[in-house]
Amino acid sequence: MHCFRNFVTGLYKKNNTLLLCITACFCMMSCDKQERTWSVYKADAASSSYSILNQINSDNVQHLQLAWIFNPGDAPEGRRQGGSQCNPIIIDGVMYVASARHRIYALQANDGKQLWSFDPYNGGPGGGSFRGVTYWEDGDDKRILFTGGDNLFAVNAVTGKLITSFGNNGRVSMNIGIRDDPDKISIKPTSPGIIYKDLLIIGNEVSELYGAQPGYVRAYNVRSGKLEWTFHTVPKPGEPGYETWPPDAWKYAGGANSWGGMSVDDKRGIVFFATGSPSYDFYGADRPGKNLFGNCVVALHAATGKLAWYYQTIHHDLWDYDLPAPPNLVTVIRDGKKIDAVAQVSKIGFLYLFNRDTGEPLFPIEERNVPASDVPGEQAWPTQPFPLKPKPYSRQYLTVDSLSDFPGAPHDSLVSFFNSLRYEGLFTPPSTKGTLYFPGTIGGSEWGGAAFDNETNIIYLKSNESPEIAKLVKIDAAGASENLSSYDIGKNIYTSYCASCHKPDRKGDEPQYPSLIAIEKRMTEAEALNRIKEGSGKMPAFAPVVKGHEKEIIDFLFEKNDKHSSQLERDLSEIQQNRLSNIEVKTEQTQSPDAVTYLNTTAYAQWKDAKGNPAIKPPWGTLNAINLNTGEYEWTVPAGNDSTLQQPGAAFTGLTGSPGPIVTAGGLVFLGGSRDRKLQAYDKASGKLLWETVLPGVASSTPCTYKYKGKQYVAVSVSGNHESPAGLIVAFALPDQ
Repeated sequence: MHCFRNFVTGLYKKNNTLLLCITACFCMMSCDKQERTWSVYKADAASSSYSILNQINSDNVQHLQLAWIFNPGDAPEGRRQGGSQCNPIIIDGVMYVASARHRIYALQANDGKQLWSFDPYNGGPGGGSFRGVTYWEDGDDKRILFTGGDNLFAVNAVTGKLITSFGNNGRVSMNIGIRDDPDKISIKPTSPGIIYKDLLIIGNEVSELYGAQPGYVRAYNVRSGKLEWTFHTVPKPGEPGYETWPPDAWKYAGGANSWGGMSVDDKRGIVFFATGSPSYDFYGADRPGKNLFGNCVVALHAATGKLAWYYQTIHHDLWDYDLPAPPNLVTVIRDGKKIDAVAQVSKIGFLYLFNRDTGEPLFPIEERNVPASDVPGEQAWPTQPFPLKPKPYSRQYLTVDSLSDFPGAPHDSLVSFFNSLRYEGLFTPPSTKGTLYFPGTIGGSEWGGAAFDNETNIIYLKSNESPEIAKLVKIDAAGASENLSSYDIGKNIYTSYCASCHKPDRKGDEPQYPSLIAIEKRMTEAEALNRIKEGSGKMPAFAPVVKGHEKEIIDFLFEKNDKHSSQLERDLSEIQQNRLSNIEVKTEQTQSPDAVTYLNTTAYAQWKDAKGNPAIKPPWGTLNAINLNTGEYEWTVPAGNDSTLQQPGAAFTGLTGSPGPIVTAGGLVFLGGSRDRKLQAYDKASGKLLWETVLPGVASSTPCTYKYKGKQYVAVSVSGNHESPAGLIVAFALPDQ
């Protein structure tokens, strides 16, 4: 508006119409560029997490102060505190964001006042991982597209009302078009889709258990909701990659899904995404082979879904080493020439860099021999790719000297346990003995991904240091006494599927894995059962597991205990229920009911000492700056701090966290997400900490930055607290002059 006003004033002062028109065009383009600096998840179609804004800069960031807070207030009293992972987007002064309960809000970007809201659950509990919405426009037709549960919605960006011409009265079932019966599955994307012309291209999140759905990538017509094309990440006969699976795997194998988001090169007409592991994550006897397109960076022709190129970073994944974030579309300089490229972060601390046109690595990658599996039936792939540059940004090897030794902590027991495990470095397969697993499933980078500065060709990324123990347990087809109590059957199901995260005593590991003690004070039995069936956050859907045993799991969780039966009976029942669940999760029986199954009973839990402290020495989280022209590090600093465990005179401990950094032309890198509840700003040239503030809760999303009416803001989603269990949106700005 300021630019347009200047143009009109100039129109009366000058006679050179051509000059005025040219000036107006440039001015309006500049306004649009300034006002739409964060209009896509992670800033733009390249997933750069970069902003051209520099009003907030390294010279004045210390004056940054709270501008506004939005409290959605949509959580019923007593509801467990949640966190929205939603990276806000801003279009022409309106912010689009979601609460922890997955309600969508349009806010005035300058003060956080609500313009409209939309509830995709129609009053239901909602919740679950949700990282953002997608915006599309054509003239006056402006739409916000997002998923709620297993539906894709389209609403009017101005009014928040459903666009009834889209799909079935404004929604499209994500269950239709996947392999199995849409009435018996639930497909819930967690990251937003991306726009290419009139297409919304989107991945999904699926179960990680045996019999999971395949992670097909699909494109929908933005106007009508029609499914336009599907890319089969578990290939069907005659498709590329089919030979890397058993012949019938496409009928039963699942996973290989793109859950972290996408990038698109509009000029080339190519969409890029990264995939996770095939299911089951930790045992693959039913899927021998490399298993394309699991753990791949994939480039597709966006208009058709046809394969352009791919690169597999893990063959036959046994570690849940998903590629967790969208690829960054970058440009680097080699031998004085600019090369468009694709950079991909990983859970294991490798950064991969590929030619954007061909998929050829721009730094050498070599296949190295890795340890073989000692679990019967497993055929671990004998080699894995190791990039030679850049050096890993996460530790990949531990020794006894790496173990923590806090005052008063039982260091000797850590050493003894370490020595009892199978451990041969990176890619040691899971074992029935117990395998040290480092990096673990939340190691390296997480869904926040990286930020790329196209002025300097430096990429910034957060790294987590989080070892785990992988212990496989053989599940046999065995009968159990039918005299077990409902409570004990429920306990057996809980022990098998839930205890590794929520702990055997149900006390959890807040905030990532909530306590289930006194659950009846936070939700009804119906709400709890719905959460178990549909999943939420990191927890997958367990509908097949509890099918036919809904009463039993509720009796256990809600302490309806008659305390009958022996431990032996409980063990037999647990085995029986696991086998029954594994059979029911498949729609096509390709194995006999007596087939051997292994489950990792300690999955997704960070290895800690007996006092609950991290089992390894810090840093547990770092922020890294890597020059993509050379592959060399500019700097590395600890990110976050546990002051209770920081040794006198030592550096910050660093902390784990899933959100990623953003980088700005103002010379700053913003990052939050660690348990110290801080949002911090670093000097992008040196890594020096320039500013920090304590938030009302943990920053639960990657930040964003935007400009409205000449003023720059930085905003982030924040996890809930006692007063605001649905989370908050918090924005900062410089004080008015």
